Amino acid sequence: MSTLQGYVDRRVLLILQDGRAIVGVLAGFDQKSNIVLSDSKERVYSTDDGVEEIPLGLYLVKGEMISLVGELDEEIDKSVDLSTIRAEPIPPIRYG
Repeated sequence: MSTLQGYVDRRVLLILQDGRAIVGVLAGFDQKSNIVLSDSKERVYSTDDGVEEIPLGLYLVKGEMISLVGELDEEIDKSVDLSTIRAEPIPPIRYG
């Protein structure tokens, strides 16, 4: 949890257990690693239509749903034309 402190007020990418990719500014977190993102968007990947960004605004993610947290380089992220990227959606994690 203490490692999340370094990401506060920075743009991060969350990969969730259900396969969703959420990008936003880490506004806060708690002892259970629940995360609050501001200015967040869900990135929906497709092999046909490129990457669609769905605005979510202020968004709370339960810590138990998070598989990965990573900081985004804002300059590189802004320079990428997401409509040209083709990718399979990330499959959800399956247990058992």
